[in-house]
Amino acid sequence: MPHTPPSDTPAVRRRAVLAAAATAAAAPALTALAAAPATAAPAAAAPGRRPCALQGGGDLGPNVLVFDPSTPDIQARLDDVFRQQESAQFGAGRYALLFKPGVYHGLNAQLGFYTSIAGLGLSPDDTTINGDVTVDAGWFGGNATQNFWRSAENLALVPVSGTNRWAVAQAAPFRRMHVRGGLNLAPSGYGWASGGYIADSRIDGEIGPYSQQQWYTRDSAIGSWLNGVWNMVFSGVEGAPAQSFPNPPYTTLDTTPVSREKPFLYVDDGGFRVFLPAKRTNARGVTWGSGTPRGTSLPLSRFYVARPGVSAATLNQALAQGLDLLLTPGVYRLDQPIRVTRADTVVLGLGYATLVPDNGVTALKVADVDGVRLAGFLIDAGPVNSPTLLEVGPPGASRDHSANPTTVQDVFVRIGGAGAGKATTSMVINNRHTIVDHTWVWRADHGEGVGWETNRADYGVVVNGHDVLATGLFVEHFNKYDVQWYGQRGRTIFFQNEKAYDAPNQAAVQNGSVKGYAAYKVGDKVTAHEGWGLGSYCYYNVDPTIVQHHGFAAPNTPGVKFHDLLVVSLGGQGQYEHVVNDTGAPTSGTSTVPSTVVSYP
Repeated sequence: MPHTPPSDTPAVRRRAVLAAAATAAAAPALTALAAAPATAAPAAAAPGRRPCALQGGGDLGPNVLVFDPSTPDIQARLDDVFRQQESAQFGAGRYALLFKPGVYHGLNAQLGFYTSIAGLGLSPDDTTINGDVTVDAGWFGGNATQNFWRSAENLALVPVSGTNRWAVAQAAPFRRMHVRGGLNLAPSGYGWASGGYIADSRIDGEIGPYSQQQWYTRDSAIGSWLNGVWNMVFSGVEGAPAQSFPNPPYTTLDTTPVSREKPFLYVDDGGFRVFLPAKRTNARGVTWGSGTPRGTSLPLSRFYVARPGVSAATLNQALAQGLDLLLTPGVYRLDQPIRVTRADTVVLGLGYATLVPDNGVTALKVADVDGVRLAGFLIDAGPVNSPTLLEVGPPGASRDHSANPTTVQDVFVRIGGAGAGKATTSMVINNRHTIVDHTWVWRADHGEGVGWETNRADYGVVVNGHDVLATGLFVEHFNKYDVQWYGQRGRTIFFQNEKAYDAPNQAAVQNGSVKGYAAYKVGDKVTAHEGWGLGSYCYYNVDPTIVQHHGFAAPNTPGVKFHDLLVVSLGGQGQYEHVVNDTGAPTSGTSTVPSTVVSYP
């Protein structure tokens, strides 16, 4: 039996600065197997004439590989993608690997960067792989703390060894999966790991996080859970361990207050459709346990299938015509915002489709309307500072969206790493009742274009709307506040944060009379807010003498409540004086042991 690290195991995340340069153009595309009809690129309208109407549907493009059980050489094609993507952390390659319903034998789909694998059935059990979907860390010496930007969805797995390995860090969701065996969340050799997120999944056997520092599991069913390091959070999970924070560090909620699963692509009578799962309240367990899942379905003809190189004007024309957007894998440069103004619009990305705003524009803006679904794409800041990168609702948005909220799912934001990028605020949530379900908002600490001013980004996530719920909130390394929450009745279930590594000195992070900016700040006028399972870490490797007064700041009022908070000094590189406000013991020396607060106030 492999050694299981105790909960106080030092697991310092010393990420080496990589010199990887961003790939200027996508690598040569592999042969696609998608059979959908092609849609010609829209012709430019002559001066004075209205543009032609765009068609829905279309070719999923060269970087979407669609397999069925009779496809020859599947393993070879999977291996080709993996060889290209294994260590391409800041490259431009993007791939989606899609499996039609059926049974597949003897496969090991190893996933590298910007690679998504998914089944095309209505249930995960429609598509069974007798084999594995593997993420490991051989490319990085057995350290999985940089295994970002990859995903697995809507498949059933029968692992060859009985246990599937999924050693990931941030932005690597495991959604709507059925593992007929166990799940190992650590790399071979049980090196460092820093994930992660599971939702709407059934794991029949044991989940072993081993060295995983934190993890969030939502609305799932598991056989058992082995251990915890710092912060393991469960909501709506059948089989979850009992509440016991801080020892073991389990935060367990019986249900998730509100959830609506991510849209997904599937096939019906040979054609592609997109399923839109229904909203659930007080959710527990998977959505697909028996029969057809609850929700609605749209044919691909309702979507403009976008390919890299298309203009923002064309994307907006499609939206104005009433089409939804399916963003096929690749990098999209935007000279104006994508504007979502119609209720119930779907913007769904495949294979980590990436939006790059030019000239300081906002990548995507949503109006104050019901039921928008944003899912499955990455926003990469451009070299000219953008005031915001994603804006969900205009300033002052006030409509009640409780019956049909907007969901932001597996939408990730990056500033720097692939090249110099800047943004004052990354994500702003103005619309009421928005659900932010798994996001990683990251000011890069390694890669290209990284430095205290080079990839300047003062604020990560700002929530102004009332009644917003965040489930799985990862926000890291911002120059000032990582999260600011000004809306009333906000709730967060699981938060993971690191303060910016590269602060040059104490003065650079001085916040008036307060030492440092809190990772998570609730506005002074907020009277109702609640959070469960929130952690902040510091690793001030440029100046280890920097002191943070606290990780969390909030008004001291009965309606603002926190459960299970922790702060950690990674290897003593910087220190916290308190956990929340003036409460909680300071972190101690170089021991990398969390300081915790079980309940506040």
